[in-house]
Amino acid sequence: MIHDARVLQPQFIPDEVEHRNPEVNALSNTLKPIMDGQTGETSLLLGPSGVGKTCIANYTVERLRENVLDINTQYVNCWQDHTRFQVLYRILEGISKTVDIHRRSTPKDELLDRLQGYDGPQFVVILDEVDQLEDKSVLYDLYRMRNISMILIANREKELFSQLDGRLTSRLQTCVRIPFEKYHLDELVAILHTRARWGLSENAIGNEKLALIADAAAGDARVAIGILRNAARRADQASTDQITTDIVREAVPDGRHEVRQKTIDQLNTHQRALYEILDEKGELNPGELYELYQERVDDPKTNRTVRNHLQKMEHYRLVIAEGKNRARTYRLR
Repeated sequence: MIHDARVLQPQFIPDEVEHRNPEVNALSNTLKPIMDGQTGETSLLLGPSGVGKTCIANYTVERLRENVLDINTQYVNCWQDHTRFQVLYRILEGISKTVDIHRRSTPKDELLDRLQGYDGPQFVVILDEVDQLEDKSVLYDLYRMRNISMILIANREKELFSQLDGRLTSRLQTCVRIPFEKYHLDELVAILHTRARWGLSENAIGNEKLALIADAAAGDARVAIGILRNAARRADQASTDQITTDIVREAVPDGRHEVRQKTIDQLNTHQRALYEILDEKGELNPGELYELYQERVDDPKTNRTVRNHLQKMEHYRLVIAEGKNRARTYRLR
């Protein structure tokens, strides 16, 4: 049943992408100066989760690597590496400059000095979930460095720019914005069909079943691929050579749960505290939630930061927010 499990993984980068040509072309144009030895334009990829932003960023950079002999690249997930030190360390890994760095004792300024002293070929840095950075001044540091081109990925521009100071906002206002919309059902079916053709045996699943998966995923490719992966696993365990409608229906909740759990696992300390409070207490208004949050963590963030965290969790379908202003409440989805 399963011929190549890699293509059913969310991090898999296909040789060809579907239904994202305008976005690929727009991003390729921002990076085109690199082919002439110049620094590319800063780009900002915007859109909801599961619309291919990360995939397109990595895909486009890989295509660039095929055409440029001397180039360095690095991907940073700012949800996992959210401090200034972690980001600088991860970027330095891309140019093999971390051998003698000690995470506990090396000053942050030394990391910045090393990066500022970089005089190698053009360096493309992808900063995914960039709105999750604790200290966004690192963006200003990177913006000023020659030979470094940034691809920034976020859900919403408003939420990102509301967290930036005036100096950084003025710099990033000129970046190229590339919006991503949710996939339509037929687009998701086509993406799933290609994944099934690459990863599963012939005729393992028909378009009717793929349409069921796409419908259940509601425009989110991560969820769709997760459901397909779970369906293939169930069929393989049952030693059947076809994925039936019943198998698809059984795989839907597991596929959704996998994506949800992966998101929960990525939550930072403060987001996890908010999640656990809502899990324990149920529906709460902002004042009640913030008071319990202050009691839960050692170094509580400001009300504004907590609102940003809740917006992020709402965006990833972990939290439901209802009402406005004083009538607003939060609960787990």
